[in-house]
Amino acid sequence: MRAILMYHSVDDTGSVISVDEETFRGHADWLAAEGPSVVPVAALLDRDDDEDLVSLTFDDGFRSFGSTAWPILRERGLPATVFVVSDRTGRTNEWGGRSEPGIPVLDLLDWDAIGRLAEEGVEIGSHTRRHPRLAGLDADRLEDEVAGAAEEIETRTGARPAGFAYPYGSLDAAAEARVSSLHDWACGTGLDVLAAGAPRFRLPRLDAYYYRRPGSLAAWGTTRFRVRLATRRAGREARSRLAERSAT
Repeated sequence: MRAILMYHSVDDTGSVISVDEETFRGHADWLAAEGPSVVPVAALLDRDDDEDLVSLTFDDGFRSFGSTAWPILRERGLPATVFVVSDRTGRTNEWGGRSEPGIPVLDLLDWDAIGRLAEEGVEIGSHTRRHPRLAGLDADRLEDEVAGAAEEIETRTGARPAGFAYPYGSLDAAAEARVSSLHDWACGTGLDVLAAGAPRFRLPRLDAYYYRRPGSLAAWGTTRFRVRLATRRAGREARSRLAERSAT
């Protein structure tokens, strides 16, 4: 089974974007000792479905990645990708100057820290300039958010980002087209494993928040693992449909 794990922050707040340090260390220990092989996303895409492989991604570029997550991963030789919001580096995740209900306000990596991480082998991906929902943006704003972020990351790190992550998983045909013209692959928030023929610019991921219970990752690839995943996916889709109906 191939899959991409999605993390955000490693902290003790208990929020939906958080995994605590003890849990994260448990994930890393299991992956290093007996779990699926951890490979960069680009390598994952070129492998067969019958291989047990996983890629680790971190959205938003929280400071906790540099202070907590990366030292744990580096010690175990596990690669990772961090998607940074280029205009918010060194600030916080108050996107658009606002905090979101249930989401803690947390510090983000600055460019010096991002540069050091890149030198140590962390892949730096793009998460736009300001973290907006891309679906429905006009052409000028879309260009600014996608191309502008890619240019800034290349200027700061010396390498154009190969990977991209859509903020909130929000995309439409125009966003996917512009992202695909500048990057090699892109991740969404679709809750699924990676199957043959998965759209290269709408890659699904497994949210690490759902695997906080001890041993929950250890069922990797089993029928029980897949059934629980399907149940969570169905629940998420049902909630999304209800939210859409309420909004209209």
